[in-house]
Amino acid sequence: MYTALKTLGLSFVLLFLCIACDRPQLSPLPADAVILAFGDSITFGTGAPQGQDYPAVLARLIGRRVVNGGVPGETTAQGKERLPKLLEEIQPHLVLLEEGGNDFLRRVDRGTTRRNLQAMIDSCRDFGVPVVLIAVPQPGLLLSDADLYQELAESNRLLLIDDELADILSDRDLKSDTIHPNAAGYRRLAEAVMERLRQHGAIE
Repeated sequence: MYTALKTLGLSFVLLFLCIACDRPQLSPLPADAVILAFGDSITFGTGAPQGQDYPAVLARLIGRRVVNGGVPGETTAQGKERLPKLLEEIQPHLVLLEEGGNDFLRRVDRGTTRRNLQAMIDSCRDFGVPVVLIAVPQPGLLLSDADLYQELAESNRLLLIDDELADILSDRDLKSDTIHPNAAGYRRLAEAVMERLRQHGAIE
């Protein structure tokens, strides 16, 4: 009996360690680190006053420079072409990738969107920069993240910030219109990003 319990306990410990080891970890960001927030109108901050976009709020929360690389209306096909030049220009230590919403609104084939996002992830990796993926909800009566973000996170072993945008855009007090947060919503997104960066070792 004792031996069986001991074996069972060891199995749980090994399972926990396997799960912990499988969690993507980030290198600590130095105080002078530069983060590139890359995306569309949600990254840009549409729907909030200047300086209340999530990259600006995040910069104040974590004490690092966060460059807002958001372009309203951008599709993943356009982002795929724009990102490499911006990586060269900014030389970031970390990329926060949030794109896909405009593909969903334009009913772009999901396989195409997935391939474009993968190309952006590959561009960052070729540049030697880790990526944090921010899931975007697909249109519908009840908002939920598109499955392709979880698939990309798992296949690339990326940190995924999931459910946050879906929750924000499901709360009328946190959005400026049907597809954009307001200042309070962007702050909540920035706080969620900060917390996940802390959990995964990027900041203290």
